[in-house]
Amino acid sequence: MNDLASAPADAPAWPEEPEHNPGPLHQPWRALVALLELALAALACWAALTCWSSAVSTITTRLSDGTELTSTRYAGDWVGGAIGLATVAAILLVDALRQLLLAVRTRRRKHRRYAR
Repeated sequence: MNDLASAPADAPAWPEEPEHNPGPLHQPWRALVALLELALAALACWAALTCWSSAVSTITTRLSDGTELTSTRYAGDWVGGAIGLATVAAILLVDALRQLLLAVRTRRRKHRRYAR
């Protein structure tokens, strides 16, 4: 059964408009959170570079005929740590950008009115 047909005659035909509540998006303290996240991202980048330099080792061997053989060895756990820390740094950078945008401005949505 149609709800409009069963409504009393004095009731409005359209539902009430919701109140406009922008919410707690624009908060200037988010700039401090973004700054902290940037510092943590820089620390994670430094740690990733340190892990990577620990992961790579070059070994040079001199044979009896005078030729040199060079080989590079990668330690898997250090490489994995470097990749993980670089990923954490990237996520922190993206979230710092989001926090900074929320601290500076928010976009107001146009309030849609019901057609009458």
